[in-house]
Amino acid sequence: MSFTLDISRACEAMKGNTDKAVRKVLIDLGASLVSKSPVGDRKLWLSLGAAYAIGGKHKQIKGSKGPAGYVGGRFKGNWQHGFGSKPSGELPDIDPSGSASMARIEGGIASSPAAGIHYLANNLPYAQRLEDGWSTQAPAGMIGLTMLEFPGIVKRSQA
Repeated sequence: MSFTLDISRACEAMKGNTDKAVRKVLIDLGASLVSKSPVGDRKLWLSLGAAYAIGGKHKQIKGSKGPAGYVGGRFKGNWQHGFGSKPSGELPDIDPSGSASMARIEGGIASSPAAGIHYLANNLPYAQRLEDGWSTQAPAGMIGLTMLEFPGIVKRSQA
């Protein structure tokens, strides 16, 4: 099914309440992205020297050190909503639970018109690596999996 057809069916099932259908789908897409996002765990990280020692593979060795001062949750805390244009820049937020990111996304969706182009973005420089399986916590990424779940997200929005 296409995105447009899925949204059209959701709107029809919600008796024409397009705004409600669009907002529900957007919030559920954001929740899926945030919940699938890994949170850095020093115990799982691979030191650069160890990566070269095992041929550059992405195997993670328990007990390796991460960057000094790192606190897990920066990636999860950088999901942003934009309307009309993609959000730019990085946020300083640390959000291991994802609750602040979801509040920010929901607020952006609520304050924007439903009709138009909405963006859900994470602008950290390592976002693409995480999507490509860099993390053992998200070996299949977040965005691709969420898009595979899209038809189910739309169906759930009809309830």
